[in-house]
Amino acid sequence: MGLIGAADRLYAYWYLAAVAIGVCWATCELVVRFLAVKASAQRMALELVSNRHFSPNLEEIFRQGVQLARASTAVPWWAPRRSKAVQIRLRADGTAPLRYRIEGPVGGQRLLSITPFGPDVTVNRARPTVDEPREHTVRAEFILRGKLTAPLREVPLTPDPLQPLVDAVADLRAELGDLAEIRLDIQRAPKWALRARRLQLMGAARRSERREAQRAARWLRQDASGIEDSLTWQLQQLLSDKPAAGAGRRLVMPPVPRRVDPALALGKLADDDHLVRVQLLVMCASNTEGRAHARLAQLQAALDVFGGRSRWAMRGWRLGPWRIGADQWPTKRGFERRWNRGHCQPPQANWARLEELTGLLKPPTAHCRLPVLAGDLPTFAFGDPDLLLQGIYRGTDGRERLVATYAEETLFEVGVGKAGGGKTERALAQAIGWAHAGGGLMFVDPHRDSWPRATTFLAHEHLMHRIALVDLNGLGPNARVSSWNPLGMHHGQAAHEVVEAVTDAYASALAWDDATAPRALTILTAAISALVAVNAAACQAGRPEDQATIFHVRALLTDPAFRRGALAAVADRLDEETRAWWNGVFPTLPPDSFAVVLNPIARLAANPVTRGFLGQPVGVYNIRAAMDSRMIVWVCPGGNGPTDRLVTALLARDLLRAVRSRRDTPEARRVPFRPYFDELITLTGAAPETIAAMFEDFRKYRCQVHGMTQLLARLPSPVRLSLLQNASTLATTAGSKSAIAPITAEWGNNPSPDRVATMERFEHFVSMNVHGRRVGPVQLRGPHLDVVFAAQARPRKVPALEHAALANAGALPLDQLTARAAEQIARVADFLTERSRSETGAGRLAKEEYE
Repeated sequence: MGLIGAADRLYAYWYLAAVAIGVCWATCELVVRFLAVKASAQRMALELVSNRHFSPNLEEIFRQGVQLARASTAVPWWAPRRSKAVQIRLRADGTAPLRYRIEGPVGGQRLLSITPFGPDVTVNRARPTVDEPREHTVRAEFILRGKLTAPLREVPLTPDPLQPLVDAVADLRAELGDLAEIRLDIQRAPKWALRARRLQLMGAARRSERREAQRAARWLRQDASGIEDSLTWQLQQLLSDKPAAGAGRRLVMPPVPRRVDPALALGKLADDDHLVRVQLLVMCASNTEGRAHARLAQLQAALDVFGGRSRWAMRGWRLGPWRIGADQWPTKRGFERRWNRGHCQPPQANWARLEELTGLLKPPTAHCRLPVLAGDLPTFAFGDPDLLLQGIYRGTDGRERLVATYAEETLFEVGVGKAGGGKTERALAQAIGWAHAGGGLMFVDPHRDSWPRATTFLAHEHLMHRIALVDLNGLGPNARVSSWNPLGMHHGQAAHEVVEAVTDAYASALAWDDATAPRALTILTAAISALVAVNAAACQAGRPEDQATIFHVRALLTDPAFRRGALAAVADRLDEETRAWWNGVFPTLPPDSFAVVLNPIARLAANPVTRGFLGQPVGVYNIRAAMDSRMIVWVCPGGNGPTDRLVTALLARDLLRAVRSRRDTPEARRVPFRPYFDELITLTGAAPETIAAMFEDFRKYRCQVHGMTQLLARLPSPVRLSLLQNASTLATTAGSKSAIAPITAEWGNNPSPDRVATMERFEHFVSMNVHGRRVGPVQLRGPHLDVVFAAQARPRKVPALEHAALANAGALPLDQLTARAAEQIARVADFLTERSRSETGAGRLAKEEYE
């Protein structure tokens, strides 16, 4: 009676029991939440950065998953289960294609810092991320739908399983506040929950088997009853001689329920090993309406790649055009708590084995195509001196933008491709952009085609005083040519540097060395040393217009009177070894030994353009001054014949001398300067060692070289090796596979020569250095001047630019220059005579005073 009374009172006051149970539940939940928040406050974050060679195998990924599962339990004993989880964060905000980050208990930091992926993945300590509030935010939680025991689809590692997710966030725009983040929480499966789930699944399997057995027995009895009630069976019984065995209907044995196989019934839940519970949360945000919802739909489609008999589906209900999910009450608050605290409270269906999650347990691999974002490759801004134009990049969303590299990091650049492929046009666009930004440059073009192409876009008032044209083509009846004295000392050069530059240029153009032409090198060095001493004396005397030129080498070697006067005038300026050579060795040389030295100079003198250019005592051309004053110098040597090669060699060696002379200026005060060499095959044919030395040394002096060529194989070996070794930007257009193969080999044949060879005209594959790391190779479209710099075109001011460029280069009529060069022999001889007399008179006067 007492139990009945107690039950009756409990039934009458059931609400008191419900309130007590609710209070107990709420108290326990508050305690658990407090402990979970306290445990979550002790978390760490690591960012995994993979390089372009990262290609893990399944075993390495599986080991990473095991470490993640083990690290999830590295919490204090009192920590609730919801805080025992490791979180994988895949984040894209427009500054990087996809950041891969791991967060977990601080006790698991040492375990997670030692990654099984080896040196191809760098593990960095990550700082907490703080997001600014966006105007539009959508949230979603994904659960596993389908058959509970069925695994997700086995996605191959090639291509990268993360590729759909990368493609879904490839068109994020940071300027619009776009943000997309996926968080996958991994938690070791609790034993009691797993046992309960197994019991439930086994019970359901047994009930299903019994139902199937009962259904089969029912259909069997119905079939037997139908047969006995049929007219055919009754006639058989009447006509049969033997009576029916047994009375009444026959006995039908129902089928026995089959034994339930645990492996089939439990599926992926059959074994305890490497079974985890997972929670997948997604948040997308933007400051532009509609972009966040569109991004969530893209991510949902990307997750469908992992679907098979089990798939990721968005949790919630859909009522017509409305969806009730993580963005609405009452689930929104719980979503925010799990998102902010890192708590893992997955639904009961979210069981998975580590093998199913291999695509998400690693950062992007070498088989993942990553988009090029503004943070990876900056957008070109006209007039910005920190940027160097590279080309036009077309994003995955179809938008095009001008991309650039940072000028400080673009040290050496190489462009390869067939004729007409757009490499010169791209270099011109880069040079014009650099000139408008205030930078100095030198564009060497043996064919002169680049000058009329660039003048339309350089004809600006603020540029005309900085542009100089050194044109040795001698075009037109009234050709105007600049002037340069390679032996001139009026610019304050060091005498030994001038001697070395001229001698090395001569030897380079004529393929001389100490083994093949030792006597010719000795004769030339002694002659240049004497003439440079003469020029130093003339400048010291305040008579730079009486300086000797390279054409005085012939007079010095073949005219005894000129030689005696020159040596007597500068005897005090020559070192003892040089004087001894002139006094002791030179008289023993046969006259025919001078021919190898004089023949190239005779060819220079026979050409009126080169005679006028090199025969002036006070040349205007001064590349060192042009560097320091940010000049824009266009040099057109005039061709690729023997004479042109010698002039090119002299110019190249002088450039090398001038750049090395910047050692007298502190590094911070060295003005950046960019030489552009079009047709490297032609230029290196004249000065291979000089061009190679440029690619090796110029970086130290803030001088960056850009070279263009059709074939790398045609370049001399020293140039080719230095060029590929030091190139910070490597570009190629379409061409033959044999010509492209050396470039694609530098990229690991990705892209392959077959792909590059079939590109459209003006398309380039380019690899660049940005923030100390290589970007690319990226496919770019070459910038066309008429499109990119249409706003800077000034065709009506081209004549004014031509006039200013020649005036800045000190260009004079060719006949005037040749006449002055012809008179210079006598002028220098007169100066030497006067100097000899003055030296003799001064010596006699000093002797008389002494006596």
